[in-house]
Amino acid sequence: MPDRIERLQVFRIDSEIGMRRAHGSGEIARRVGRVIVRLLTTDGIEGLGEAAPWAPFGNTADTTAAAIDGCLRAVLEGDDATRIAALADAMDHALMGHPEAKAAVEMALWDIAGKRLGAPVHALLGGVVRDTIPLSFSIADPDFAADLDRARAMAEEGIGIFKVKTGFLTHADDLERLSALRETCPTADIRADYNQGLAPEEALRFCRDLDGLELGFIEQPVRRGQERVLAMIAAALDTPVMADESVFSAREMLDCAHAGWADCVSIKLMKAGGILRAREADAVAAAAGLPTYGGTLWEGGIALAAAAHLIAATPNIRLGCEFYMPRYVLARDITAEPFAYEGGSVRVPDGPGLGVTLDEDALAADLVASRG
Repeated sequence: MPDRIERLQVFRIDSEIGMRRAHGSGEIARRVGRVIVRLLTTDGIEGLGEAAPWAPFGNTADTTAAAIDGCLRAVLEGDDATRIAALADAMDHALMGHPEAKAAVEMALWDIAGKRLGAPVHALLGGVVRDTIPLSFSIADPDFAADLDRARAMAEEGIGIFKVKTGFLTHADDLERLSALRETCPTADIRADYNQGLAPEEALRFCRDLDGLELGFIEQPVRRGQERVLAMIAAALDTPVMADESVFSAREMLDCAHAGWADCVSIKLMKAGGILRAREADAVAAAAGLPTYGGTLWEGGIALAAAAHLIAATPNIRLGCEFYMPRYVLARDITAEPFAYEGGSVRVPDGPGLGVTLDEDALAADLVASRG
């Protein structure tokens, strides 16, 4: 008998953050908006999902909550929760765009599937190729001295990857910050992320100045839509260039591989629209010889658990992850169990489904609105 989706609940929350965060395409201070999804089936199984949209990527928490409560609710309620691929296709047919909303719903369906079988989601994806994922922390606090202190302490904890957010200050400031971090953490893998912050006419010249700093990669120096410039930079530099905002889907990954936009690509559930679509994009990257990376927006423990399951079962996503929000940025999360870290890495959850549960009190404290 099918196990039908009996109830869909949507919780719009605002989460306090413990530090300011500045990027080439915007700044966040005090709070971030998120959307939590809870699906309940006729067999009594609960599935959890989370969306963490960010306006520069196309949506906000309000538009995402509205998409789930409207078009996607009409697709989901009453349908069989075990039909994950069919429901993912139905969501794409019913609503263009809104990948964050679709990702939240789809991870809730995976959570239900894993709980039904008593298995972690990564087992449903083919099993683990890695039990831990190297963690990267992003240096993004406008108070750079505070971030240097954090990096020093994190290095002592075993974190060996740091990504400096560049492009929101002067070029001289960026070079100074990268050099200071190298001096503070001499053995770290240091990376730079412009978040589309450079103008096309200056981008190659500025990136050439970073080429001798032995960086792990330079991420998305120019805006989405300026892929010709991105490809020119990738061809000119010895340092690998990573595409992020330029590649959301498998089709765009194919364009990236064919035209040489980048040497590696950031995979994000919030961009791709869920685990299935992220795996499709990564399969194209793997076929083209482009390694991928576990990127993030403002996710907490539910969405990052889903992404950890994806990376655990996907060999090509091998450049680490930036799943640091629950421990290092959010003042509190809404999961009952702390997100698992171990020796500078993320520990992949091994409980049934996503392996997380809601902290109902924390959810209530951050709640802005709910439906269902």
